[in-house]
Amino acid sequence: METRTSAALFARAQRLIPGGVNSPVRAFGSVGGTPRFIARARGARLWDADGNEYLDAVGSWGPMILGHAHPRVLAAVEAALQGGTSFGAPTEREVRLAERVLERYPGCERVRFVNSGTEATMSALRVARGATGRDVIVKFAGNYHGHADALLVAAGSGAMTTGVPSSAGVPKSTAETTLVARYNDLPSVRALFEARPRDIAAVILEPVVGNMGVVVPTPEFLAGLRALTREYGALLIVDEVMTGFRLARGGAVERFGLDADLVCWGKVIGGGLPVGAYGGPAHLMDHVSPLGKVYQAGTLSGNPLAMAAGIATLEVIDETPDLYEVLEARTAQLEQGLRRAAQDAGVPVTLNRVGSMLTVFFTDEPVVDFESASRTDTAAFGRWFHHLLARGVYWPASAFEAAFLSYAHTEADIQAMVAAAREAFFALAEHQNAPTPDSDPEAELGVGV
Repeated sequence: METRTSAALFARAQRLIPGGVNSPVRAFGSVGGTPRFIARARGARLWDADGNEYLDAVGSWGPMILGHAHPRVLAAVEAALQGGTSFGAPTEREVRLAERVLERYPGCERVRFVNSGTEATMSALRVARGATGRDVIVKFAGNYHGHADALLVAAGSGAMTTGVPSSAGVPKSTAETTLVARYNDLPSVRALFEARPRDIAAVILEPVVGNMGVVVPTPEFLAGLRALTREYGALLIVDEVMTGFRLARGGAVERFGLDADLVCWGKVIGGGLPVGAYGGPAHLMDHVSPLGKVYQAGTLSGNPLAMAAGIATLEVIDETPDLYEVLEARTAQLEQGLRRAAQDAGVPVTLNRVGSMLTVFFTDEPVVDFESASRTDTAAFGRWFHHLLARGVYWPASAFEAAFLSYAHTEADIQAMVAAAREAFFALAEHQNAPTPDSDPEAELGVGV
């Protein structure tokens, strides 16, 4: 597979952009080799700068639920573009998209659009603090809610009653207002509330984790969180940036019957353009400026191009009654095919899937939290990833990310992905010794030379 153009672009980018990329996973740092510079996409396929074609299992990390370059979305964005790209003033499209978002989430009465998932979660936490008058939040190890300071916090020592910065540049004083518990472990959350009963403003969680790979919540965990937050007067914030409108028409809130105080969205409601949102009942959202004292603003928030793409995407979803059924069936087909292929090759894996989100963990243990996810064999994953890439499947370049399918993926596409994965598993089985840190996975596979 020829990759000289991507390699040349990456070399240029590294002289201009930190690490040569504008988001870390794109650098292929955890798998090695040359990141592919994508030139175009349509439906379920990508083409890189060298002309190589791939079946896409990333979907821009979730928003491309209809597939790339959907004609209705393109037409909506082109129409909006003719009227101007940004006004810094209200538009009708903001109202129309707000109506479509809120009618899918009966517990939400107000929504505020922002430009990213990070802005959405950061703003929701500010609302929670403003509404409760408390400063401390609880998050879960392995849950990612964007790169706001208060959320780039890892678990502390001992009983997990204090957080420590997981990024340089995050003040220790900020990290100390974030407590870290274990996902699917309700006693760890109760311990935090018992230690700080009057300090905790909110608990924030991914209802299905996508950022340590797919990890599924237990019903007892979700119900217990709702009961605990009510008992101690804290809010429950559900981060649906990945899961919203993907797992069901009403996201994970609908799928799991969640009773959230605040919800955060992104990905799908932007139809591939930068957008995020947060919402909830009026008595909480009316704390937001200009009605209340919780300040949040953004010149490009609600910009007409993103609103147009979001409206078109949700319209098409509504007009496609079998969309979620097809997504479920196609991803289940992929899951079953991957599991059989790994078993036949004798490669131990654990597959976690919810709807059209899927992760292959290279471990024979169940993966239920950050600790169990961290035991996956990342070296084996890296080799498997490059075998897949060489066979025309663009899988997430990290052992700890979710793969996403779209409505554009056909049964034939899934069969092709499974066939490529089968070859990759058998090739991996022939190389039980993982490559050393100094080796080049692509060179070993005869790729990119």
